Amino acid sequence: MMQVNRREFLTLSAIAGAVAAVPTSASAFTLPDPEHKARLRLSCQEAIAPGKSLDEKLDFLEENGFEGVELGGGGLAERVESCQKALQGRKIKVSAICGGVDGALISENEGSRQKTIRSIKEILPAAGALGSTGLIVVPAFNGQTKLGNQEGRELLLKLLAELGDDAQQAKTRVILEPLNRRECFFLRQVADAAAICRDVNNPGIGVMGDFWHMTWEETSDMAAFIAAGKYLHHVHMASRKRRIMPGEDEGDNYVDGFRGLKIIGYQEFVSFECGSNGDRKITIPAAAKLLRDQWEMA
Repeated sequence: MMQVNRREFLTLSAIAGAVAAVPTSASAFTLPDPEHKARLRLSCQEAIAPGKSLDEKLDFLEENGFEGVELGGGGLAERVESCQKALQGRKIKVSAICGGVDGALISENEGSRQKTIRSIKEILPAAGALGSTGLIVVPAFNGQTKLGNQEGRELLLKLLAELGDDAQQAKTRVILEPLNRRECFFLRQVADAAAICRDVNNPGIGVMGDFWHMTWEETSDMAAFIAAGKYLHHVHMASRKRRIMPGEDEGDNYVDGFRGLKIIGYQEFVSFECGSNGDRKITIPAAAKLLRDQWEMA
């Protein structure tokens, strides 16, 4: 009789739950067709890439095979023209927009919520103009809301219905990011965010996964990504322990998650959001090689 340890049991149970969530009309749960084969499209946050200017950063990323750059949302509306100019004639694209959202979307305070909504609505047109897959939004960090999970979820569904329409009009998305429990109590698992996307049922709302946060919250990276399915539109990368470059922590392994991305035929970006203990001109290419090698293993 096959022996299964606790972690394997939890992983198999999570995958079984994800498969059970597939509509009954689906004839089978299989790998994507060849024309929808998943791709590893590496991206890096602008602030992480070495270089004094956006042009220098883009030069470095392109030289190392990156296909995307993740821009900050703060003051993005004023940067659209300069960013478009820097990107002109390049193969590299804007992946996601991270940061710049003011406050908590599910604050119990109406004035605070409206301030957050305004900041999101100000960034969305810029995100769309730059061809970004979406603006990353955390509904609330620890200490930003007094609402419980049920109240917070009900409020979030209501607000996302409107924001999803705004995002569609801007030709982009609002992308929900689950965090680990040390940073938030609300929305900590990828499947929970995907369930919210399902309930909102608006193409302007999506979800992302962050391997570092997932280290602490998911029993299986693969099952988390399978559960997210069509709602998954961005992924963040960092080492598994100290949130530095992949490979700078001993034993950094992403094969399980990459298998999940391959199963759902993931087409969007995997973006570096992390620090580094070394020279980034060395550690970033090394991390990229590690991810490409592990993608082939998956």
